[in-house]
Amino acid sequence: MNIGIVGATGYGGADLIRILQNHPEVDSLQLYSSSQPGEPIRDSFPHLQRLPEAGLQEIDPVSMGKSLEVVFMATPAGISSELTPELLAEGLRVIDLSGDFRIKDSKIYETWYGKKPAPPEWVAKAVYGLTEWTKEEIRDAQLLANPGCYPTATLLGLLPLAQRSLLKQNSIIIDAKTGVSGAGRGFSTATHFSETNENFKVYKVNRHQHTPEIEQELSRWNQQVEPVTFSPHLVPMTRGIMATIYAEVTESTMEEELRKTFQDSYRNAPFVTVREAGNFPETKQVYGSNQCDIGISYDERTGRITIVSVIDNLMKGAAGQAVQNFNVMFGFDETTGLGLLPVYP
Repeated sequence: MNIGIVGATGYGGADLIRILQNHPEVDSLQLYSSSQPGEPIRDSFPHLQRLPEAGLQEIDPVSMGKSLEVVFMATPAGISSELTPELLAEGLRVIDLSGDFRIKDSKIYETWYGKKPAPPEWVAKAVYGLTEWTKEEIRDAQLLANPGCYPTATLLGLLPLAQRSLLKQNSIIIDAKTGVSGAGRGFSTATHFSETNENFKVYKVNRHQHTPEIEQELSRWNQQVEPVTFSPHLVPMTRGIMATIYAEVTESTMEEELRKTFQDSYRNAPFVTVREAGNFPETKQVYGSNQCDIGISYDERTGRITIVSVIDNLMKGAAGQAVQNFNVMFGFDETTGLGLLPVYP
């Protein structure tokens, strides 16, 4: 297949290149940039020195429609909403890694993102690509909205219980931490080495743009969902997300029963691992992979469950999940090109 990546000079774009360059179903990989057309990709990423045909091209939807079959949009929010409809009009299928097509309510998008929403007709048609939960819809999608990194870790940790109404919906608290790469390659004091090294800070308290995405998808599987408390933190590491989730259960139960619910939900999910009792995952244990590892503990004293969900934010939280969705969309084995073991140590 002939594949295009728009936004190839970002971190998500770099991981897409790393995966798709070795994908057995990819014949041609074309890279596009609005800021650096004509320049070789090695100028942005010297580690890609050996990549063949690696010149960055100018974005032209008409010519792209003639030479490509699918485009990955690895752009910041606000850019894809304008460019993606043009690509779709040329008959291309699009996998969008920005947040522009995830939120179905345009007013909610505008409130949380502070940007003009995408055309409502395409937002309505966009399929939310949390692969383990929306696979049947993904198969026929022309436009796929790849989930955000925080929502991926959080939803994979919550949906097995939320779907079965085993959680008190007004009790959900999500305490999440991410590595610095989640902020992208742009320069700012927030991600400056001197500001982040040996530091640990909370940010966007009660106003992070992934909050309505989490609530929207929870409500899809349980209509009684109520607003959640979501607190993101920045930690001095490059990759990784750990979402530690607290919620009260609706009835007295045992940890073994709750764990079985997770195991049943992910029995056929090749990239989700439910840890055994007393075993909790670390971000380093999924580094560089498309894996999501989940550990749980139920406290009978408080009636509260603790769920620990970890992913690599650039892989399962972005590029890896995008390729997983690409595989489903085109009828390939879900794991094709994604058999990367975690990098350790």
